[in-house]
Amino acid sequence: MAERCVVLDIGGVLEITPDTGWVAAWEERLGLSPGAVHERMRDVWQAGSIGTIGEEDVNEQVAVRLGLDALRREAFMADLWAEYLGTPNDVLIDYVKGLRGRCRLGILSNSFVGARERETERYGFDDVVEQIVYSHEIGIEKPDLRAFEAVCAALSVRPEDCLFVDDAAANIAAARAAGMRAHLFEDNARTIARIEAHLEAGSAAPPRALPLT
Repeated sequence: MAERCVVLDIGGVLEITPDTGWVAAWEERLGLSPGAVHERMRDVWQAGSIGTIGEEDVNEQVAVRLGLDALRREAFMADLWAEYLGTPNDVLIDYVKGLRGRCRLGILSNSFVGARERETERYGFDDVVEQIVYSHEIGIEKPDLRAFEAVCAALSVRPEDCLFVDDAAANIAAARAAGMRAHLFEDNARTIARIEAHLEAGSAAPPRALPLT
C-alpha cells in the first residue's frame, strides 16, 4: 500500500499572519497615497516571490523607489518581515511534529527571498517536515499545477496519496486539479480531524476477498 503524505502551507496555516497595517503606516509616514507602496514595488515583490531577484537587490529597490535612507529602509524591511513571519500556530505545529513516522510530511509555500533562512531560525520547519518547497527557490507559485508536482516529486510520493492543507481556496482547487486531496484550513480542530481521516483511510486494511464458490 502506498504511503500517505501530508503537505501544508506556511502563512495562514503553520504561521498566523494577520494584516498588521504596516504598509498603510508607511504610506502615511512618507506622504504617499493609499496603495502607492505596492504600486511602486509590485514587480519587485513578484520577482522576489519567484527568486529572480536577490535580497540585496530588493533592499536597493526599496530604498530607490520609496526614497528611503539606510535606517528607514532597514525599518521598512523589518516591518515587512514581522508581518510575513507572523506568530507560530503552536497547536498545529506540535501536532504535525507528532506525525513523523506515520506519514510523509512536506511544506509547499508561496514565499519570498530570505524566507527559508528566517523561518528556519524562528520556527525550525526543517525539523518538522521532510521537504520544504518554496516558490522563490523553484520559480513557480501556487496555484500553478507545477508547484504541486514539484512537492510530490521532492517527497517521491503520488499526488493521490497526498493531503494538501492551505488557507486559499484557489490553491485548494489547484491541488485537486493536480490529483491531490485537499483541505481548506479554517481552524486547527477541523484540520487535525481531516488529516487523521486521511491517514486512517490510508492505513485501513483492504477488504478480504470472498471465497470462490
